[in-house]
Amino acid sequence: MQNSTISSKEHRAVGFVLVHAGAGYHSESKAKEYKHVCKRACQKAVDRLRAGAVALEAVTAALIELEDSPFTNAGTGSNLNLSGDIECDASIMDGRSLDFGAVGALSGIKNPVLVARRLLSEAQKGKLSAGRIPPCIAACLSTIPPCGPFPPAEKNPCFLVGIGAQQWALTHGIPPCPSEKMATKFSLSAYKRNKRKMELAEKIETEHHFLKRQRPSSETSCLTAVSEIMEPLSSSLDTVGAIVVDQEGNVAAAVSSGGLAMKHPGRVGQAAHYGCGCWAENAHDAKPYATAVSTSGCGEHLIRTMLARECSTAVQAEDAHQALLEAMQNKFIGSPFLASEDGVLGGVIVLRCCKCGDDQSADNFQALLVEFLWSHTTESMCVGYMSAHDSKAKVRKSPHDTQQTSDQH
Repeated sequence: MQNSTISSKEHRAVGFVLVHAGAGYHSESKAKEYKHVCKRACQKAVDRLRAGAVALEAVTAALIELEDSPFTNAGTGSNLNLSGDIECDASIMDGRSLDFGAVGALSGIKNPVLVARRLLSEAQKGKLSAGRIPPCIAACLSTIPPCGPFPPAEKNPCFLVGIGAQQWALTHGIPPCPSEKMATKFSLSAYKRNKRKMELAEKIETEHHFLKRQRPSSETSCLTAVSEIMEPLSSSLDTVGAIVVDQEGNVAAAVSSGGLAMKHPGRVGQAAHYGCGCWAENAHDAKPYATAVSTSGCGEHLIRTMLARECSTAVQAEDAHQALLEAMQNKFIGSPFLASEDGVLGGVIVLRCCKCGDDQSADNFQALLVEFLWSHTTESMCVGYMSAHDSKAKVRKSPHDTQQTSDQH
């Protein structure tokens, strides 16, 4: 287990972005590509911030860049499922309004974060016409009754999945993209390689059943062989995400993923679940810091611990660095909800900010203090960060590039 954390303080900022290309395993042969896409994502977000955009717009710009990279497991280049199809999850949260939008098991859309973003925007409009009740979670739009009666108090959907999410996206002007165009030579070759491994593992297990009665001691060797074959399938957990604070101190967070390689069709990971994939919450009376979080790792582990929201709550403590380490240990690694797991896989990027100094007016850009951290239990994690005053982004791939350090800008 590796647990690396970086903290930094940024003064006189009119905006700041922190992105990640996933917590899992990042091959050294692709390290340069992961770093480059993190830099580009930071630049896209900062360009929007410099143009006066709010955090929600900037975090969307960063995610689009991450999804468009053929090297990340999100949007283009996503992992293929058992059927050889691409199904993506994504979510986004606005710290100012606390509104949330998400899609799960979405196929045929190049940038899933755009659908999540549009869902969030539509949710902010309030009720649908004629008092209609749209589902908060839908498996298919065709299951929605064509007419009433409809109770009057329901809002627009914030979370759609599968064909229902795809149809909703198309009717709201988001263009389709065939899955075959989203697959890359890397994802296709990985699918073929993983399929062969699964077939081999199934063959070993089948042969084991015949031998088990004759040689009971063969069970351990069989399980070891299958484990060695299947282990690489879970080693690449490169979900992408971003968190942003704008010049007004508003925060936003987003996350996007193609999910686990060879997952069952219809599986929805943490990237689409509320409080699990991302979290953003502006400062208010009960919480002195605005916080934003984006996670990566094994979706089932992150869902059962609601890690994004847990980390957001934790870093309200005075010592954010220590608080995050304790949250990862107590709420994730040592969580009773994961007691039966052999290895707990996950990573987070966290940002918190507050107005400091005597003048804390909204238009005093110099009064904004931003602190950011990341932590992971996986073999590696690639992150990038940049303020609106920086000329270029900084990128780290821990544990190789970083240990516990602190930077002052």
